Amino acid sequence: MKREGCMLKVKEGMLSAIENAIIEKKDEIQSLLVRLGALNASAWTVSGYVYLYAEFEDENEKGINDIVNEYACELNAVSEWIEKNENLRRMYHDIGIVREDKHLIRRRVFATHLKPGCAQEYYDRHKALIDARGDKISEGPESNFTIFCAKSEFIFGYCELVKSFDHEMTEEEKASTIQWETRQLEIMDWFTDDVDWITGDKHEKMKNLFIQKGFEA
Repeated sequence: MKREGCMLKVKEGMLSAIENAIIEKKDEIQSLLVRLGALNASAWTVSGYVYLYAEFEDENEKGINDIVNEYACELNAVSEWIEKNENLRRMYHDIGIVREDKHLIRRRVFATHLKPGCAQEYYDRHKALIDARGDKISEGPESNFTIFCAKSEFIFGYCELVKSFDHEMTEEEKASTIQWETRQLEIMDWFTDDVDWITGDKHEKMKNLFIQKGFEA
């Protein structure tokens, strides 16, 4: 399965125009996704940025560029490109067991901004997690998890959390999470509100703009 993304910056005052266009063209967009063989496509926004994510079968020659190319003129009028899929760097993955029934999962989509020169450190820390996991495939709680990096500074993560693993964190889990996230703050700042419970800061929640029909959670 190909997992692809791209990132745009919304022009000043244009977010509502994007939201309205998606609503108006929803059926048209759905038809396009089916025609291109897109799977699990979605669009998200926070802090003036828009992130697009989609999956395609490996043998499908189409990709997320084919989706955005259909609306290039409209997108150029309301946004500016940060990075297209071919230039995104894959920073982390933990695919696990993907649930085809999206009612079994909750999506966690997050965004951060790396401090100057910290892209490789971010990659190395996450590669260590992959190396520690080895060939083991986890049933959850995280699955279908990919982290992308644009321009060596913008981080965009898409993750499906399996609902059957939901529970209140133990004190040990809290301590481990706080340790990891506090260390990550050495190299990045958050756009989304994922660690506000640790830092006491206030950030926006990631907002969903669109989810492909048939893949609703």
